[in-house]
Parts: sequence; structure tokens; C-alpha cells
Amino acid sequence: MSEDFEIKNKVAESGLVNFDLSELSPKGKRIGIDLKDFLFMEMILKEKDFREKVSELDTEKYRDAFAFVYCSVDAIIPIWAYFLITSKLTGIAKKVIYGTKKDLEIILMHEALEHYNFSELDGKRVLVKGCSEEDIPENAYIELVEKLKPLVKSLMFGEACSNVPIFKN
Repeated sequence: MSEDFEIKNKVAESGLVNFDLSELSPKGKRIGIDLKDFLFMEMILKEKDFREKVSELDTEKYRDAFAFVYCSVDAIIPIWAYFLITSKLTGIAKKVIYGTKKDLEIILMHEALEHYNFSELDGKRVLVKGCSEEDIPENAYIELVEKLKPLVKSLMFGEACSNVPIFKN
């Protein structure tokens, strides 16, 4: 092989800034609380029984976790029941929401995007990483484009060797 032959990293020379959305996802346990476990015969909310079960809830397993409250059975749950559960976990869990694990992920990513400082990407060519080990909610990609469109020179999605151009300013 010739000594004049030089391998060039065209990706590094392209000026692309890689952005991995999964790095914004808050770290920590995600734990669901199914209200059916607090109901009489998994169907009826009796206030006295409900309050007793909430008071017996082991809050330590929720310490510094992200909790989502849901009910997997078709039961009428009064709004005050969510107040009680949330009151029990506030100050222990990092966050408590009503909904599914997917709803929790959407909210967490929304908050992360709202608080992220995108100024370092101003005027840059940005490539949003396409593959991730974490499950990123689709809504996060939509919010990301809204944040980046007025800021970046161009936006692409995928990998450096194979990307989809989204827009150029």
C-alpha cells in the first residue's frame, strides 16, 4: 500500500453534530400503581378501605422513582382517590402522573426537551440519531423538530452513513 494513501473520516469533516434524544431521558425506575389493588373485590372503591390501603403503601419502593397511576379494571374512581395516592408519594417519588408507562415517558421527555438548552446547536448541521436502545416516544421527535427548526442550519435523521434530510435553512 502506498504511503501517500490517507484515510479520511468524511463524517468527522462534514461538521455534523450528532444529537441522541435518548440522552435526555431521565434515568430512574418507572413503577406503576394499579388502583384495582386498592378496590374492594377489584371493582368498588370503598373510602375507608381505600384510605387504609393507601396508608399501608410501602413508599420506599417509590423513592426516587417515576410513578404512574392507572386502573386496569373498569371501575369508577373518584378524583380524590388520585389526590390521596399522589399525596402519599409526593416528596418520595421524583414524579407521579396519571396514565400508562407510555404516558409517563411522553411527559418525562416533554419536560426534558422544555428544559434543555439548545443554543449549542445554533446554526449547526444536526443529525438526530435514528437508533436507540431506549424506547423514545414519537412525540419527542415532533417536539424536537419544533425546537430545532428555527435554530439549526439543517436537520437530518438517521445515521451519518444513511440519513434522511428533514430541512435546510
